[in-house]
Amino acid sequence: MSVARTLRVPGRHGYATEFSPYLPGRLACATAQHYGIAGCGTLLILDQNESELRIFRSFDWNDGLFDVTWSENNEHVLVTGSGDGSLQLWDTAKDAGPLQVYKEHTQEVYSVDWSQTRGEQLVVSGSWDQTVRLWDPTVGKSLCTFRGHESVIYSTIWSPHIPGCFASASGDQTVRIWDMKAAGVRIVVPAHQAEILSCDWCKYNENLLVTGAVDCSLRGWDLRNVRQPVFELLGHTYAIRRVKFSPFHASVLASCSYDFTVRYSSY
Repeated sequence: MSVARTLRVPGRHGYATEFSPYLPGRLACATAQHYGIAGCGTLLILDQNESELRIFRSFDWNDGLFDVTWSENNEHVLVTGSGDGSLQLWDTAKDAGPLQVYKEHTQEVYSVDWSQTRGEQLVVSGSWDQTVRLWDPTVGKSLCTFRGHESVIYSTIWSPHIPGCFASASGDQTVRIWDMKAAGVRIVVPAHQAEILSCDWCKYNENLLVTGAVDCSLRGWDLRNVRQPVFELLGHTYAIRRVKFSPFHASVLASCSYDFTVRYSSY
């Protein structure tokens, strides 16, 4: 029988969680007070074993933390995105932090993602200021700014297949595919007639992307032909907050919604 291990942190609401790519039982959780509307935030580093989930380390920040991503080349390092428009670089081997703060966005940073392709150690961030920024964590300023979205950006995620390529999902009802080398957009997908809160790449098909939106639907897109979705999955009754493809099965994905459910789906 599977056992759910629960940790409650009074006064904090979880926004994002990510497993460490190095330590199987370690995960990071980005949290905020008052649902991110006001107050501060805390980055929680959690360790789990067969009996409990415990806090290994915690770091406070003066605004809500909305997303977190682990470094792909250092087991101790991660980046968070905050409501004050900044990114923070943390080291879990140290008691205090952050090591560095990157402040160029002018509104909330709602998404951060560390590149997973070899030879790149880059972070992409998406903000409510309608821009995407590219960062090298060893450099104190952004390398490039990508403009084109006409509303807030909720999700940015690197392709696990194509170096220098990432996707962004926005309240302007589009998903955009960007090429870092061209410093511009490659593909614009009018994916929903509603705000798109999340997107993810299929781990087994470099051309397949899934989107989740306020219209309660999940849609799959073949980037070689985006006139129609290759699949649509219904069932949620409120907006879909996040969607992820399975790393183990090409046709399985999970989604969580403001209807208080998590759904496993296949197409």
